[in-house]
Amino acid sequence: MANENDVVIVAAARTPFGRFGGSLRDIDYYELGAIPMREVVKRAGVKPNVVNEVFWGVGDTSACRDPYTPVAARQSLIRAGLPHETVSISFDMACVSAMHAVKLAAMEMKAGEIEVAIAGGATSFGQSPLVVRGLRFNGYRLTDIKMEDPLVALGYKDFNPVSVDTDNVTAEYGFTRQDLDEWALRSHQNYGRAWNAGKFKDEIMPLPIPQPKGEPKILEIDEQYRPDTTLEGLAKLKTVYNTKMITAGNAPGLNDGATAIMLMTRKRAKELGLAVLGVIVASTSVAINASRMPEGPGFAMLKALQKANLTWNDMAIMEINEAFAAVPLVSMMVAVDKDKSKYKAMVEKMNPNGSAVAIGHPNTASGARIIMNLMFELRRRGGGYAMGSLCGGLAQADACIIKVE
Repeated sequence: MANENDVVIVAAARTPFGRFGGSLRDIDYYELGAIPMREVVKRAGVKPNVVNEVFWGVGDTSACRDPYTPVAARQSLIRAGLPHETVSISFDMACVSAMHAVKLAAMEMKAGEIEVAIAGGATSFGQSPLVVRGLRFNGYRLTDIKMEDPLVALGYKDFNPVSVDTDNVTAEYGFTRQDLDEWALRSHQNYGRAWNAGKFKDEIMPLPIPQPKGEPKILEIDEQYRPDTTLEGLAKLKTVYNTKMITAGNAPGLNDGATAIMLMTRKRAKELGLAVLGVIVASTSVAINASRMPEGPGFAMLKALQKANLTWNDMAIMEINEAFAAVPLVSMMVAVDKDKSKYKAMVEKMNPNGSAVAIGHPNTASGARIIMNLMFELRRRGGGYAMGSLCGGLAQADACIIKVE
């Protein structure tokens, strides 16, 4: 039953996701975030001062021109034309951030603190700088200086690279390199079909990219997508970081992009005369052993079903973010307690439009992308329930169930 306190989505938009060093690499980080913020205000057809608060995932502030406490959400919202009086929070839960931003916005609405919010996030791997440590108090005369690339062996210094942990857990569940490559191929194929059907036009805003000469180039497709992907080509790729299964082909790239969702209480949306695109039904968060990342979404989804008092059969479609192709495979096994018949049924509903292997994974933007893609897909199918989930940040995970009426 509809309730005036329901948290509803009234607008959602994202940039195309760029490849590492691709079309978005020169876009200022604050402007990158401002682009979809500006767009959701435009799409909703409201005045900027309607927004009470912005919840913004920011995983790597080194990309900012002010890397030390840059308050990126605030800088982006001011650029986007929102009033200086708009409250904001910039926070880091790595890949989970943008989905958790939606959760935080919903929590404040349920608490009666706010009525309207923008939630999302932005990531720019392309602007991550090289780092020089240890010079502040030591100085230097004749000595070597070591520059550090924070993107090498992407992960956390006191832990394994995330690819290594993923490889280990995936092997435990009995999956093979071929399983991962087949899922990666499926991601590209599903994305290609969805793109050709025009499905991504609901969420991706065409972006003009200035060129050295002539008119701007209009980017309207995710640059990570490779239509010529084949299983044979994937099989030829070398593994990374001494893993047995993880390659650049069955993992996403280091991508740039930003996403934004405008949420309101149903009461406020009605007052403003806005159409309800979707309803936030349940949001959950979990954290597990830091070395078990691929299992996280499975546990988060089980928790979300319990919270919403729903079952897998109630879900029309689902998405588990392909932080690696292995993650949906492992998490589906977790979700069905290794029941292979239930696993097969879940596969049929999973990642219908592809996921991060084909779309790209600008970490702190992906969670909101998942929600909006599921929402628009449900609308095309005539309604129902959907659930998205993703892992990140040393094996934390969020899940979100939405409904289209």
